[in-house]
Amino acid sequence: MSDIEGVAPGEAVSVDVVAFGPDGLVPAVVVDEDDQVLMLAYMDAEALRRTLRDGRTWFYSRSRRTYWAKGETSGAVQEVRSVTTDCDGDALLVRVRQRGVGACHTGAWSCFMHPVLGQS
Repeated sequence: MSDIEGVAPGEAVSVDVVAFGPDGLVPAVVVDEDDQVLMLAYMDAEALRRTLRDGRTWFYSRSRRTYWAKGETSGAVQEVRSVTTDCDGDALLVRVRQRGVGACHTGAWSCFMHPVLGQS
């Protein structure tokens, strides 16, 4: 049994089951079809609903306090393949087909590009 009350592993859940934080947001880890982590962004319930409805990623910008569709200015559109929650429902994994340039605002394929010193 998962930690989401009454939901069996693999069972689909509604947006209402997602455990959004006190700020109304949930972290969304975006991965490509090869399971490479592309980026981390945040969604609220509306951004998640838009993502599910449109089949492309929508996020909530914490700094601008507004919604943004990935690729609206860069052309780096993310076609959604699936959205799943973790066992607690407080994080999302969004599988996408990345189109256009990379996911990072720098043009890199992934935002995760800098190793942290001190690793053994």
